[in-house]
Amino acid sequence: MRILVLNWLDRKNLQAGGAEVHLHETFGRLVERGHRVTLLTSGFPGCRPEEVVDGIRVLRAGGRYTYSVSAPLHYGRHLADEGFDVVVEDLNKVPVFSPYWVRAPVVLLVHHLFGSTAFQEASLPVAALTWALERPVPWVFRSVPTIAVSRSTADDLERRGLPGDRISVIPNGVDVDHYVPDPEGGGRFPTPTLLYLGRLKRYKRVDLPIRALAAVVQEGLDCRMVVAGKGEDRPRLEGLVRELGLEDRVRFAGFVGEEEKLDLFRRSWVHVFTSPKEGWGIANLEAAACGTPTVASDAPGLRDSVRHGETGYLVPHADVPALADRIRELVLDPGRAEAMGRRAREFALQYSWDRTADAVERFLESRVAKGAASR
Repeated sequence: MRILVLNWLDRKNLQAGGAEVHLHETFGRLVERGHRVTLLTSGFPGCRPEEVVDGIRVLRAGGRYTYSVSAPLHYGRHLADEGFDVVVEDLNKVPVFSPYWVRAPVVLLVHHLFGSTAFQEASLPVAALTWALERPVPWVFRSVPTIAVSRSTADDLERRGLPGDRISVIPNGVDVDHYVPDPEGGGRFPTPTLLYLGRLKRYKRVDLPIRALAAVVQEGLDCRMVVAGKGEDRPRLEGLVRELGLEDRVRFAGFVGEEEKLDLFRRSWVHVFTSPKEGWGIANLEAAACGTPTVASDAPGLRDSVRHGETGYLVPHADVPALADRIRELVLDPGRAEAMGRRAREFALQYSWDRTADAVERFLESRVAKGAASR
């Protein structure tokens, strides 16, 4: 198949996150199977306008705030006559409403819609625009076959008006050969350590596990936390750490490479993820594959990637006492934490990027076949 993917970012962009991991892991595998994949994405300072990444031909047009305008213009000038069999609109931030301007059958791939959570991160004008642009999604894509990365996302799309019979759930994967428990049994950090690993965005609510850490430390528990990742919210979080007197207990590791990331997942006692809404929560599966339990908000997406009481715990979002209780429970009972970690590994083994790519390939082939029949 000749596949065009439309996505706001590619994995080389410093703003890239889980959606971009999904894109490159999935469509990179489709390239290995002989399909031709072109990604039309936004540019960033110092980027190349065109290059090949993971076998995917990457074309960059516009920038962070102009992509929704630049993408249709670039397509019309340079791509409209390339004869793509299918176009995948990978809805990550705001829709570009591709059914109105592409010349091939469209598939919508949705991680999650922000809704009101946009106001927790962006400035009022940007948040209002994001919220407003999501409103027409049910009408624009009503007849478009849709992939949702989790049951939570599918339910959200149905509530907004997309027909449930046009939505297929194809979960994210994890590299279960890379993310594995320490084969040499190196063990955990000597001191109980929490880990947050991801972008430092206000809406991710990294302040919640920091406050929970303060609560358990006040009770006399010797506990620490590593915050790995970069983002605009770091100065605020560092200020909170100073305010709570946790300077010697919280380490901001910044961006970490793959080897350090793997080491942190293996050695931390508990992984924490307290966002109010995600598409899936890939970090939860990566931690699980390394045998580390997660304590997460009982929120859309996160409740799909954590099995409460088996692979970790789900707590009411923003309930710091409940979060502290679950962290304390795992820190004081390492045996329970290790048992959960073993079950988490078993859970992660059910998911792989190969399986995700298989399902996406079948879905796209079906769409191409139907498009050919209708023509």
